[in-house]
Amino acid sequence: MSAVQELFRETPAKSTTEIAPPAYVRGSIQPDERSAAKLVHGEQIRGLVEQLFFCSESKPVRHVAFAPAGESTGSATLCYEVASALAEEGRYDVAIVDAAPKLTPLQIQLNVPTLSRPENSWPIAPHLWLVPRESWLPDRSDLRVSDEHLSRLRDLTGEFDFSIVWCPPVSWLTASIVQACDGLVLVLRANRTRRLVAAQIKHQLCKARVPILGTVLMDRRFPVPEALYRNL
Repeated sequence: MSAVQELFRETPAKSTTEIAPPAYVRGSIQPDERSAAKLVHGEQIRGLVEQLFFCSESKPVRHVAFAPAGESTGSATLCYEVASALAEEGRYDVAIVDAAPKLTPLQIQLNVPTLSRPENSWPIAPHLWLVPRESWLPDRSDLRVSDEHLSRLRDLTGEFDFSIVWCPPVSWLTASIVQACDGLVLVLRANRTRRLVAAQIKHQLCKARVPILGTVLMDRRFPVPEALYRNL
């Protein structure tokens, strides 16, 4: 049973990946506490990568869409962290793909310099490339995703060993984009995404026959006093 299916049981989902806030958003903490919190966050990201890409019992998972259940979930940063963790393996070429045409471009959100001449993709770190939305969805005034657009997106992601596709909040557009991926990871936010809303979104995705690979619960604040993080 997938993580998202477990989420909607009466008991909390043990298989849902929980991501604590990174060190830089944990408030005013001491340097050693900050380092420990950053270490915990990094371990959670690496655990997510391992579970998502290297523990599949069926077909291999290589191209994954990440879509938030609502606004302001930090999904762009999450996509970058997942892609970076894959690239840091040093054995794979990884792409992070902008597939959210209504939102601020991914390269701006991540503060990535843009090349002066148009490119389908460009390297932003060793083994890591950024694929802008214009490379597969050139007409930004038309937010419809055609079969031609999806074919172009598949061709682009196929150039890499793995790709992380940053999608807009779950909608008909997201469901269309996921057709070019192996599946979707639903991004929820602790104390922000209501359980009923999450269940409704899951139902809509299932009706649209969107393959759901799991869920990520962002900003989960674990009941551990800050002072104890230095001992982790």
